[in-house]
Amino acid sequence: MTNIIQVIQQSIAVKEAICKDETLIQTIQQVATVITGSLQQGHKILFCGNGGSAADAQHLAAEFSGRFYKDRTPLYAEALHCNTSYLTAVGNDYGYDQVYARMLRGIGQPGDVLVGISTSGNSANILEAIKVAKNKGMIVVSMTGQAGGKMKDGSDYLINVPSTDTPRIQESHITIGHIICEIVEKNLFGE
Repeated sequence: MTNIIQVIQQSIAVKEAICKDETLIQTIQQVATVITGSLQQGHKILFCGNGGSAADAQHLAAEFSGRFYKDRTPLYAEALHCNTSYLTAVGNDYGYDQVYARMLRGIGQPGDVLVGISTSGNSANILEAIKVAKNKGMIVVSMTGQAGGKMKDGSDYLINVPSTDTPRIQESHITIGHIICEIVEKNLFGE
């Protein structure tokens, strides 16, 4: 049986490592500032991920577009995987690696922010989306595990959680995403 306390302590240890990583903390602040500016200029925040990271993408998009702490104006944030008819059609007709890239070709605009979430940093469909985003003049934020994978090379901002343990990385992605949302909400709507 899994030692419940041990798992919780492992999760805490990853978050303590984040707190000690000044570069990562600065990057989180920079991403919040960039997202704030993008939204102020009328741009979109577009999230993508696979599996648990898709769930994280949808969760974070909902925090921006619905509400976080404040009852406020909705912000344009969307998780790109939520249209299952589109996802399955494009996956079938063009290949799963094209599902996000093809959508970005249609809706991505310069100044929009793409947030790609992948614990390995090597998800083929997110790498393809990053290429399209860069070609369109979008800002690319990657949320990954420790190594950053191939995503680190195409990213304007890399939030690489200091862990190689998938569940701990995903927990940290949500924590960091919540922090970014809180900062953006305060920046746009005050305390």
